[in-house]
Amino acid sequence: MPLLFGLLLCLAGVLPAKAATLVAAEPVDVELVLAVDVSRSMDAEEFALQRAGYVAALRHPDFVRAVRAGRHGRIALTYFEWAGTVRDESQVPWQVIDGAEAAEAFAAALESRPVRSFRGTSISGALVFGAGLFDGNAFDGQRKVIDVSGDGPNNLGVPVVAARDAAVMNGITVNGLPILIRPSFTVRELDRYYAECVTGGPGSFVLPIKDVSEFATAIRRKLILEVSGAPAAERVVPVQAAEPMDCERGERERRLFSDPYLPGLDR
Repeated sequence: MPLLFGLLLCLAGVLPAKAATLVAAEPVDVELVLAVDVSRSMDAEEFALQRAGYVAALRHPDFVRAVRAGRHGRIALTYFEWAGTVRDESQVPWQVIDGAEAAEAFAAALESRPVRSFRGTSISGALVFGAGLFDGNAFDGQRKVIDVSGDGPNNLGVPVVAARDAAVMNGITVNGLPILIRPSFTVRELDRYYAECVTGGPGSFVLPIKDVSEFATAIRRKLILEVSGAPAAERVVPVQAAEPMDCERGERERRLFSDPYLPGLDR
């Protein structure tokens, strides 16, 4: 009996301590990862417009209203920039957005980040990194979304289709914001490339930007669609496409024409 009593006392002391470490995940309407291209194929104007577009979209009342209109009235949001590798210093950590004040704080944090460009375009690396951000992030979202913007095809890392398929298999929707202001010489139909090779999952969409004047409105519209979960008209169904898109063209052309010396892609 003394031994049994001692064991019960031990359990009484240990179990509550362990239970205290199990913190319930916070419910949100969507867990949203913004993955933004800063490769050198983007010029200074595109960099500035892209960054300003995200900052303005986060501050816009329509975005805040979309967040508040959800079942929980809040989302979880994080942001990072990528080129040939993911830029760790560019990441804005996960934050709950539940109103104008939180949205402003996130926008201010993003606005203060330095703008730099780097070599390479690894959409697949961005997808792998972005998918990993959902693990243990302390949120329980009804939806998980990675939003990728960029102006060229994948040319480094694992094949982009494999990275996209792995994300989708884990319940993640991948949306795309291809920038066609100065089309890539490798893949002219970048909207088709994003539709067939990059995006996927329930309700996924592609929203191309074809003119500098479209940046701010397109980014705001995309964020509102992702927050609300409303279906988008722009799935991009190419009516003139005779053959499937070559999803590995970027990787092949880099191997053929690029300098193989890659010292951390200028990290």
